[in-house]
Amino acid sequence: MGLLSKKDSKLILDPLADNNPITIQVLGICSALAITAQLKASIVMSVSVLFVLGVGNVVISLIRNIIPSKIRIIVQLTVVAALVIIVDLVLKAFAYELSKELSVFVGLIITNCIIMGRFEAFALGNGPWRSFLDGIGNAAGYGFILILVGFFRELLGSGTLMGFKVLGDPIEKTGIYAFGYENNGFMLLSPMALIVVGLIIWVQRSKNKALIED
Repeated sequence: MGLLSKKDSKLILDPLADNNPITIQVLGICSALAITAQLKASIVMSVSVLFVLGVGNVVISLIRNIIPSKIRIIVQLTVVAALVIIVDLVLKAFAYELSKELSVFVGLIITNCIIMGRFEAFALGNGPWRSFLDGIGNAAGYGFILILVGFFRELLGSGTLMGFKVLGDPIEKTGIYAFGYENNGFMLLSPMALIVVGLIIWVQRSKNKALIED
C-alpha cells in the first residue's frame, strides 16, 4: 500500500492538469502576466506560493474549529500575511536583488485568489494532512504554469534561461543568431504572457474532451 491513497493522490495530481488553478479555475492570472518574463522570477514566485499555501492550509485546518465564522477572513489574511513576511525576509536575506524585483508581487500573495480560495474551500472543512496535500497540489499546479510561461517568454524574448545565454550571442551573431534569428521582444510584454497562457489552455482542452464539454 502506498503512502497516499488514490483519493489523496488526486489532491496533488488534479491541480497539475484537469483542475489547474490558472488554466481551469482562472485564478492567479495577475502574477502569471507580471513576473514571467524571467524564468528565475517564475521559479521563486512558485516556491514562495508553495510554502505559503502548503503551510497556510495546515494552520487554517488546525484552528478551523475555533475560528469565529464572522472573522474567518480576517484570521485567514493574518495567517497568510505572516507567512508572506517570512518569505519576504528570506528573499531579502538570500536573494536581495531578486527580492527588489518581486517585492510588490510577493506582497500580493496575501490577496492571491488561489490561496484564499483553498483556505475557504478546503482547509476549513478538512484535516491538516489532506489540507497540506491540497495546498501542495494547487501550488504545484500554479507553479507549473508560471515556470512553463516563464521558460518560453525568457527563451524566445531574450534568448536566455536563468540569465544564461542558451541560443548564442545576438551581438556577435553566434549560435542560432548566425542564421538570422532575432529575439522576439514582444514575448517580454505582459500581453504575450496572456497569449501563452491562452495557448496552454487551448492545448490542454484539445487533449481533454471533458474540459471542452465543461
